[in-house]
Amino acid sequence: MRKLKLLGWTVILLLFTGSFSVFAQQGKDNNQKYFGEFLDRKGNGYRTASGKPGEAYWQNAADYQIEVGLNDSSHVLSGKVTITYTNNSPESLDFIWLQLEQNRFTPDSRGTLTTPIQGNRYNGDIDGGYNITNVSAKVGLKGANSTKHLIDDTRMQVWFAEPIPAKGGKATVSMNFSFKVPQKGMDRMGRLKVKDGWIYAFAQWYPKVAVFDDIEGWNVDPYLGAGEFYLEYGNFDYKVTVPYNHIVVGSGKLMNPNEVLSKELQNRMAKAAASDTAIYLITPEEINNTKLTRPKQNGTVTWHFRIQNSRDVAFASSDAFIWDAAKINLPSGKAALAQSVYPMESNGQDAWSRSTEYSKASIEYYSKQWFEFPYETATNVAAEIGGMEYPGLNFCHYNSKGASLWGVTDHEFGHNWFPMIVGTNERRYAWMDEGFNTFINHYSSNAFNNGEYPSTLNQTRRFNNYFTSDTREGIDNYPDLTDTRNLGMVAYMKPAIGLVMLREYILGEERFDNAFKSYIKTWAYKHPQPNDFFNHMENVAGENLSWFWKGWFYGNGNIDLGISSVQPYGGNYLVNLVNKGDFPMPVLLEFIYEDDSKERVKLPVEIWHRGDSWSYLHKTGKRVKSVEIDPDKVITDINLGNDHWPMEIYK
Repeated sequence: MRKLKLLGWTVILLLFTGSFSVFAQQGKDNNQKYFGEFLDRKGNGYRTASGKPGEAYWQNAADYQIEVGLNDSSHVLSGKVTITYTNNSPESLDFIWLQLEQNRFTPDSRGTLTTPIQGNRYNGDIDGGYNITNVSAKVGLKGANSTKHLIDDTRMQVWFAEPIPAKGGKATVSMNFSFKVPQKGMDRMGRLKVKDGWIYAFAQWYPKVAVFDDIEGWNVDPYLGAGEFYLEYGNFDYKVTVPYNHIVVGSGKLMNPNEVLSKELQNRMAKAAASDTAIYLITPEEINNTKLTRPKQNGTVTWHFRIQNSRDVAFASSDAFIWDAAKINLPSGKAALAQSVYPMESNGQDAWSRSTEYSKASIEYYSKQWFEFPYETATNVAAEIGGMEYPGLNFCHYNSKGASLWGVTDHEFGHNWFPMIVGTNERRYAWMDEGFNTFINHYSSNAFNNGEYPSTLNQTRRFNNYFTSDTREGIDNYPDLTDTRNLGMVAYMKPAIGLVMLREYILGEERFDNAFKSYIKTWAYKHPQPNDFFNHMENVAGENLSWFWKGWFYGNGNIDLGISSVQPYGGNYLVNLVNKGDFPMPVLLEFIYEDDSKERVKLPVEIWHRGDSWSYLHKTGKRVKSVEIDPDKVITDINLGNDHWPMEIYK
């Protein structure tokens, strides 16, 4: 009996072995390449597997005190910065690295030397750069002073006489600096001559500390152009001395309105702070009426601003500003101030006269939908800059009008959430700020004024020419490595479309929103990495999305779902599906019956676990007239021809 049992198991084993051998010879693919983990996303003490900061998570901090003065004859800004640096890392630091972004505007900077001869958006003047003197660095209150420093391109290394202690040690670095304000500032800052004077847009204007983190240590990528910024959080107290007839707006709260605004202007400011519609602080007719709006009629005036828990500050100064403002209503019951400054050339209801309306709507929408705006002011500045964002302050082009002005205003204010609140590394992962921001812009645009300016992402398949082009590049490309002609898709549109598909097609709005809001709240004022985002979205939404991250964010392939046939089957219908694309997706089917009624069925992504074809049995007592994949056209399926049955409907 035992021999028979052994013989039986031997036969069974041979049969299974033979079967496996046959399948192996056929080369059957179980799609492990799609559904298996592709990145090392394991947690550790610093960053957990659930996408949260771990118990040992740390980040350093930098507080700034800055005093500068503007010479509007020589176009030079000069002053002093004092940085109080806190080392919360587990290791002592012999030195710190700073970013000197004004050094990009020199003839031998890396950015200048890597700009194509024909130029691009990131062209800039080359007669600028920092003049830095009186460098002083010391640890603690009584540490020995060190002047040792090294400047290389847009980086500066400052050494201390003794290391900054780990886990809370403090150091102070101070220096004097000056630079000529570029007229062409890489579409991020600069100066513009208008009829009534100059507009100065100040960004990247002071030496600032680079990030030291648990991923790379010192993040010292040079400032070349496309790659933006990665900065520590801290408190800023800054003073700007300008000619008496200038108006200054800046990141944060104006601390000395009594010293820089006339009584009339202070009264108007109070009215604007309580008004849901824009109120003029300086009307078009009052641009040169300094007696009405300024407390002094000669010399200079110092404007004092303060902002807390911010990663940067920017400001603008001009003697040519129209100025208006209105109240921003926040979900908590708090209020902030939306304000716009622009020259006479930008005036008009089809142009910048609606800027404050746009700014208020944008901030209120994002605050209600995602996370409350944290700063006292949201300022839109008209300048010769296509669009650039800083905490609580934008620079947008002074010639923008209508839909263009709404779009750039909404986009730049959206950046207050990504990367100002959620502090990602823009030099490396542009998609985590530009892409996420473009995604939230999609919904804000559709919501504004009953859809006055509809989002371009309402039709995701309009971008299919790019997705099928031979020159397309992946989202994971660093911005400075990406062809500038592709940067709009790589950094902005493709990641945004990915999130739209994730929200509206894969997860659904409720699951997505729960996860995305949690991600923002969890990483507010911190430094998440891509894996932190992936892990957090999966854990809160309750879905393994490795196949999607791999296919869309770390791949360059396309989606192509199809219906190969629909057949009557025992009084029901057999729908035969194929995946001809480069990665899987769930399949949303819409059935239209002969009585013109409709029914939708969503098949999970797991139907593709074992191969690239699947048969779905649709049970119905009705006669099917047509079947369609993705009836709302949410996903960027590159082949519309196989999305319908029968084919004649589409022809």
